[in-house]
Amino acid sequence: MNLTLKIWRQAGPDAKGELVTYQVQDISPDMSFLEMLDVLNERLNDEGREPIAFDSDCREGICGMCGLMISGEAHGPEKATTCQLHMRTFTDGDVITVEPWRADPFPVVRDLVVDRGAFDRIIQAGGFISVNTGAAPEAHSSLVPMEHAMRAFQAAECIGCGACVAACPNASAMLFLGAKVTHLGELPQGQPERWGRVVAMLNQHDLEGFGGCQNLGECSYACPKGIPQDVISTLNHDLRKAMAKGR
Repeated sequence: MNLTLKIWRQAGPDAKGELVTYQVQDISPDMSFLEMLDVLNERLNDEGREPIAFDSDCREGICGMCGLMISGEAHGPEKATTCQLHMRTFTDGDVITVEPWRADPFPVVRDLVVDRGAFDRIIQAGGFISVNTGAAPEAHSSLVPMEHAMRAFQAAECIGCGACVAACPNASAMLFLGAKVTHLGELPQGQPERWGRVVAMLNQHDLEGFGGCQNLGECSYACPKGIPQDVISTLNHDLRKAMAKGR
């Protein structure tokens, strides 16, 4: 496959960025999108030019660090992370535009790399449980109804990649936030801090500069793990109860 790539290049957070056009030839349809970028970077290195900076780690669809906007779609045209996107999805001769996540709370570090520290700070604000150290309790001492366990597992699949933010016209992180609140709120271990958690995390969400949710659904559609939009309803439900309790 021969492709034309228009890739965002930006030397640093305060530098002016631009789309730079590259031609790549003889790309195997079985390559992943990141492997294709590796091939381009090898060529740039051989030519003595600066390689393109992009994030990746596991390359197994687990960590979400690889997130890119590919021709206007978060992670590209498949329901998968960028590292799981294969070049057979595209057609010989295609023009592909590659950009970093576009959201003020995710400032560009360099080229396609963004700082997702805002998500970490939201988790630090309340996305945890407090437990006493010591002997592990008996496994059956806290029974969890199956429907609650399954919903907690579903919400826990969120990998914090930021695709929901990149896809949302308002750059809202409500799907991410809703997944974290739902995950802990469905389990007995998450109950003691449940009401303070939702308020603290939502306040941090707004402090980071994420936008408001208008229930457009782009977030859930773009999510590579298929987190359902109803976790936002759970978030709103918990917030109302927390406010009623004076949190």
